[in-house]
Amino acid sequence: METKPVITCLKTLLIVYSFVFWITGAILLAVGVWGKLMLGPYISLIADNSTNAPYVLIGTGTIIIVFGLFGCFATCRGSPWMLKLYAMFLSLIFLAELVAGISGFVFRHEIKGTFRRTYFDAVLNYNAADEASRAVDNLQHKLRCCGVYNYTSDCLPEDLRNATIAPNKVYHQGCYELVTSFMETNMAIIAGVTFGIAFSQLIGMLLACCLSRIITANQYEMV
Repeated sequence: METKPVITCLKTLLIVYSFVFWITGAILLAVGVWGKLMLGPYISLIADNSTNAPYVLIGTGTIIIVFGLFGCFATCRGSPWMLKLYAMFLSLIFLAELVAGISGFVFRHEIKGTFRRTYFDAVLNYNAADEASRAVDNLQHKLRCCGVYNYTSDCLPEDLRNATIAPNKVYHQGCYELVTSFMETNMAIIAGVTFGIAFSQLIGMLLACCLSRIITANQYEMV
């Protein structure tokens, strides 16, 4: 088999992969910006260090965009050391996503416990002014729930007053059950998507390493 057609085929596949990889970074960046602008209050009820979550997505998306472009450039140049560096970066992304996916699945009960604690604290310290209090209002309104477990035990004083005066004006189901049931129902999907994205990095690693090896072995120079 001729070497040049093989290299051309590998280059084409790697450029297509790098472009898709770049799009993934753009999506993560957009989700991070959207999360910071729209979901900041909700995230604050799920994690103690929640304010960093959107920035992590923004940073990760930006890095992927940069290295996606780098991968296209390295492929076009046919530089073995650039291709090896690209493969190394993909391996790091693969390990990070794998660890994140496994951690999210293994520690899902701790995540639910953190949500229960932070949401209960937000209800106890409700003042209708800070970010956590606004998140409580929005969460209860959009999910049609009240309190952590149910409206009789830990709803806000105003909600309890409405329940006494007009029971139809307060939601009876607790928010904790709704949120955690959603997490349990969709955990398999989230884990599958995470692992799928992670293992897709192996394709890029394989293509980059194969192309680098063939170019080095045959001392191929791009014209």
